[in-house]
Amino acid sequence: MARHAKLISACFVFIGLGWLALAAAAPALAQQEEAQEALRARYEKIEAPSDSLGFVVSATDSMTLLPPVVVERGGLMGMVEKSPIARTGFGKLFISGGNFMWWLLFIAIVGMVFIIERMITLSRAKVNTRKLIGTVITTLRTEGVQAAAEECQKWRGPIAAILYSGLQKADRGDEAVEKAIGTAGVIEMSFLERGLVWVSSVTTIAPLVGFLGTVSGMINAFEAIAQADQVNAKLVASGISEALITTATGLTIAIPATLGYNYFVSAIDRFTIEMEEAAMELIEALDGLKP
Repeated sequence: MARHAKLISACFVFIGLGWLALAAAAPALAQQEEAQEALRARYEKIEAPSDSLGFVVSATDSMTLLPPVVVERGGLMGMVEKSPIARTGFGKLFISGGNFMWWLLFIAIVGMVFIIERMITLSRAKVNTRKLIGTVITTLRTEGVQAAAEECQKWRGPIAAILYSGLQKADRGDEAVEKAIGTAGVIEMSFLERGLVWVSSVTTIAPLVGFLGTVSGMINAFEAIAQADQVNAKLVASGISEALITTATGLTIAIPATLGYNYFVSAIDRFTIEMEEAAMELIEALDGLKP
């Protein structure tokens, strides 16, 4: 019995000590809970910085402006986003520019193809005009019309072509020679100017498509403003970015296309002057052969 009494007494002692410990710790726990509540209240009252439009929203309200789920794009633009190109600077601009970037890419490819084709054609048509005319006229005076025509066939370009056409009609008089040279000149000019209409179209269409993308981007921006309860700069930045990127891309395509078109026109003008000079010298040389 004495042993049981001692155990019961020890249990009461431990219980008493436990209550005393809880009573001593209760004020500290209460203070800790009060501190946490105060800290939580401070964070809830923190206001986000003012955005560029002058709107001030709380931190909790700012979180509501973020989309809960990032929606991936589909179609061709989605393929671009998943490709390694999306990690490059060009890929990021292309994606930010929106769907009108596909039209601008197509226009840029068309312009590049015709510019390269015209550069190759005009470079192959360019010859030493003075050497060609001198060789043909010397051969005409020393070896005759047939030898001069064969000499023209050894040269490429529009000037050799019109000289050959004139020599082929040398036995029919000056009028037939002039008519043959004129006809050959028209054909050669059409060959030199072929494809320039596409380059000219690129210089006109590219800025227009860029401006159309600008209008589309601004429409998207204002629609986002109309649908949002609270507006900040991030909400409208994507639409404005689309507008600026498409405009810059359209001008970037149009400027080199314009320079290329002007260069080709000036080169064709030089060919025209050289063909006229060659035709006049050939007619004078043929007149000199008459008895």
